[in-house]
Amino acid sequence: MIWLASLVALLPFLAAFAGMLFGPSLTRVLRGVPGGGPGALACVPVGISAVLAAIVAFVVWRDPGARTGTLTLVDTGSVPIRVGLQVDGLSAVVALMVCCVALAVQVYSVAYMRGDRRYSSYAAFISLFTSAMLLVVYAGDLLLLYVGWEVMGICSYFLIGHHWEERANSRAAVKAFLVTRLGDVGFLIGVIVLGVGAGTFQISEIVARAGDLPGTTVTAAALLLLAGVAGKSAQFPLHTWLPDAMAGPTPISALIHAATMVAAGVYVIARLYGVFVLTPGARTVLALIAVISMVGAACAALAQDDLKRVLAYSTISQLAVMAAGLAVGAKSAAVFHLLTHGAFKALLFLAAGCVIVAAGSNMLRAYGGLRRGMPITFWSMTVGLAALAGVPPFSGWFSKDSIIEAAQHSALDGGVFSSEASAGTRWAVYTPLTDASGPPKCPDSSMVCDGLVSRMNVHTLVADQVTLPGAAAWLVYLGLLVTVTLTAAYAMRTWLMTFFGEQRGSYEVRDPSRFMSWTVAALAVPAAILGFFGLGSSELRPHLGASLLSVLLVALGAGTAFLVWNRDPALDPARALGPARPAFAQGFFVDELYAIAIVRPLKALARYVVTFDRTGVDAAVIGTGRGARRLAEWFRVPQNGNPQTYLTGLLAGVVVIVAGVVILL
Repeated sequence: MIWLASLVALLPFLAAFAGMLFGPSLTRVLRGVPGGGPGALACVPVGISAVLAAIVAFVVWRDPGARTGTLTLVDTGSVPIRVGLQVDGLSAVVALMVCCVALAVQVYSVAYMRGDRRYSSYAAFISLFTSAMLLVVYAGDLLLLYVGWEVMGICSYFLIGHHWEERANSRAAVKAFLVTRLGDVGFLIGVIVLGVGAGTFQISEIVARAGDLPGTTVTAAALLLLAGVAGKSAQFPLHTWLPDAMAGPTPISALIHAATMVAAGVYVIARLYGVFVLTPGARTVLALIAVISMVGAACAALAQDDLKRVLAYSTISQLAVMAAGLAVGAKSAAVFHLLTHGAFKALLFLAAGCVIVAAGSNMLRAYGGLRRGMPITFWSMTVGLAALAGVPPFSGWFSKDSIIEAAQHSALDGGVFSSEASAGTRWAVYTPLTDASGPPKCPDSSMVCDGLVSRMNVHTLVADQVTLPGAAAWLVYLGLLVTVTLTAAYAMRTWLMTFFGEQRGSYEVRDPSRFMSWTVAALAVPAAILGFFGLGSSELRPHLGASLLSVLLVALGAGTAFLVWNRDPALDPARALGPARPAFAQGFFVDELYAIAIVRPLKALARYVVTFDRTGVDAAVIGTGRGARRLAEWFRVPQNGNPQTYLTGLLAGVVVIVAGVVILL
């Protein structure tokens, strides 16, 4: 099993290596192949990885339990480093989702990037991006996970700035790189604190030993890890890079938002959930970050005119929904939403790419009436937006309602993880996803094999260890309800402005090439039906109260957007926001605030340092050189080549010496 998982991650890496070395040569040799050599080299290995990942997931489903394998052991003294992989239910399903989305992006890119002179490097970096995310997913060691974590950051820099000739693209790439690096500093320190504290970097052992660590160590490590999660998953206050990253090619946006990069942060919390559940302080911080991010990003999405920026802010909001689920103890529901979000967000971005290609613009005001000429894109994007809004029975409704249900119970029970509770005063961190009769036991009694989505070591904890402050629990619950309403509103606004009303441009409206339209149509299938796969778990089944409230809020948000639009379809429904619209459209001016509080002072300091370097340091160095030259010129005066001058000087010296001797004696 471990060697099979190794192949899943290794094949895209080999494809990236070969593409970077031989991509241009293959382009010349395989001119007749669609996409050329780099296209085939990118799609085939990822396709094989997807098949192998499906086999791994099936085997884990049939035979539950965690499987670990050590590739090599690095003896570093007190804390050995085991470079190995861990395959369990969590890693199996996430890896399958990553491979499927990456395959869709690669196939779509064959047509979308046709004619791009740097397509070979583009395809190679997508393969490397995919391999890095798979390394994060399958890693059994925190340091190996960190390697994949950082490689993704490098890949995002190159892919966002693929068209670096345009200043906006290169600036967006640099911004994404720097902002995520800020969080990664904390993440690395957190990895070291956790590994040294536990005496190992192996994830399963860290989770098993977390309960024995000092509370301050666990809290410090969890908070430091949250800094990296906030950066990678674009959560407040490190969220500002993601909307600007829309400057990159649209398929890259699909990959970053659906399956890699931003998904990595949520995945790491789920992977180390046995650590986070021990620290109420870190979970409270996570809850506050989630509430600010989900509500703020949903408001911002409601006022955007750029289609890709609407989807970017929706990603920030939906990732915050997952973080909220993790904060209130709904780990399985959060991971389930990660999977459904990967399906419908990849669909939405690739469908947006079809719209952008047809209209030649990212702006919603340039669209209108596209449903008649683009039926495949219309119906596919309808499915994606319905799943995003949480319309039953699409996938997003199942996963989002599971989180809302858990948040409701947590709020009503004073912050207790009631959705994860077992009998008595002790609580199980994870719940089964197979049936309600209880999790099947693994050979090791300390393990619980709880279905396909969450299968990790579990701790039973006293009740006060799995609670949030009551105010934080209520804040999460109310924030989720507001987010559901706002999400339905901006999803309806996007749908109406894109596909209904009168066409606002003179372009020809038709579905793009088969590679693009068929890929979008294929992604509509999991976006529509993936939610039904959670019905086997009592935790993930819809509950009447939460579901009814959610549907009413969706109807409220979507209905309000429709009524405003229907008054005058030629106008933007966002006009109803009134004076609040500029603040929403600018993301509450967070970038401007950072510019005033951080960027401008740093620039002023940099200018001062440059001035001091030129007028102080450089002047001292140059002055020393000039002084030495002047001293040398002064000493050159007696060195004029006249023997009489030399003899006079010699005699004068002798006289001085003799006079000195006489005086001293």
